[in-house]
Amino acid sequence: MTPPRAPQPHLQLAAPAPSAVADGAGAAACTILVVNVNTSEAVTATIRASAVAAAGPGTEIVALTPHFGPESVESNFESYLSAVAVMDRVVTHDGPCDAVVLAGFGEHGREGLQDLLDVPVVDITEAAAHVACLLGRTFGVVTSLDRAAPAIEDRLRLAGLAGRCSGVRAVDLPVLDLEADPRGTAEAFVAQARRCVEDDGAEVVCLGCAGMAGVTDAVRDALDVPVVDGVAAAVRLAESLVALGLSTSKVRSYAAPRPKRVSGWPVSRPAGGRGTGGERRSGTP
Repeated sequence: MTPPRAPQPHLQLAAPAPSAVADGAGAAACTILVVNVNTSEAVTATIRASAVAAAGPGTEIVALTPHFGPESVESNFESYLSAVAVMDRVVTHDGPCDAVVLAGFGEHGREGLQDLLDVPVVDITEAAAHVACLLGRTFGVVTSLDRAAPAIEDRLRLAGLAGRCSGVRAVDLPVLDLEADPRGTAEAFVAQARRCVEDDGAEVVCLGCAGMAGVTDAVRDALDVPVVDGVAAAVRLAESLVALGLSTSKVRSYAAPRPKRVSGWPVSRPAGGRGTGGERRSGTP
């Protein structure tokens, strides 16, 4: 009779090697622009806090607020206007950039930035969904207003991820009200996340707003399921793309715009004095 085998120890992963905080000149190893899609500085501050908390050592987070546009994005009109404002803010940024995170859940503009830039552009909607797909068979999204659900569904469909989404639910709180009552906001998100899991069959929950780190813990503790914050997921994915030396393909879909006059572009004058804010040739962001 073969004697029983002794219990085998669990596999222990080696501790990751420490990341270099800076290069030889003292600069950050990776600089990520995290762009708010609305003009609320308070929202930008919240997004920045989420991004900084998620970023690894050596990553500098630069949070940007558009120079114009709506104070919150809650309609198709505001989303398209925001897309122009975000592109304007990025191309007039006078500083280093290794990647860009578009911090608007379900908003427009990602493809335009990919046309204009040679660095990776990561949208928080797709980032959250991709990460969720690695953690479970299905995922649900909890967002602010119900009218935002179709835009989120469209973004997921365009990304080829709609088939894994069990549904989009809303807490019916305007974006600018989410931080007015943190406890009430967390309770509302927990209630809808519970419906995603118990009624819709979601195995992972994605938070469908930017800068929801405080809500993440509440939902995770209440439901014991993986909860994905889009800003955190996008920052980590952006870091990975930079580390791998990868960026957006410039073949066909996101090739640079053909050179031509674009009247009134960029809309804003860069802080460093570059550009005219009047007329510029496309293809030269």
